[in-house]
Amino acid sequence: MNEMAFRIFQLASRGYCCTQIMVKLVLEQEERENKDLIKALNGLCGGIGSSGGTCGVLTGGICIFGLYGGKEDCDNNKEDFNNMIKEYMEWFKEEFESTDCLHIVGEQLLVDESGEISYPVKCGSIIEKSFNRVWQIMDEHGYELGERQ
Repeated sequence: MNEMAFRIFQLASRGYCCTQIMVKLVLEQEERENKDLIKALNGLCGGIGSSGGTCGVLTGGICIFGLYGGKEDCDNNKEDFNNMIKEYMEWFKEEFESTDCLHIVGEQLLVDESGEISYPVKCGSIIEKSFNRVWQIMDEHGYELGERQ
């Protein structure tokens, strides 16, 4: 198991969902923390509100683009922001044949008696592959990990 796969496993074991893991990986590589952001992302878990809808890995990647290219205050998005999202969404749909959590996972997410969701092992490889694709797209657009305000 490589280092990233092991870290994804650790975070999932601690109860973080796919969206949270995607963004937490970025924050860790930047040596930053943002507990409020990670908490806010909880609403995107399990395909937005545990509905099985839009995959949290997809929304997590889009959130990463927002951290680097999104607007703050009254500024405009960076010029390539929407293009990066479009590229990622097209790649994601082609790679996983859907953008919906339940279609990608191919089974119901497991919910225990306390209402906590557990994710299939398949999600870890989807996170790793997608995280790498996000950074490939960002690199192609001139962004560097950690070089944001």
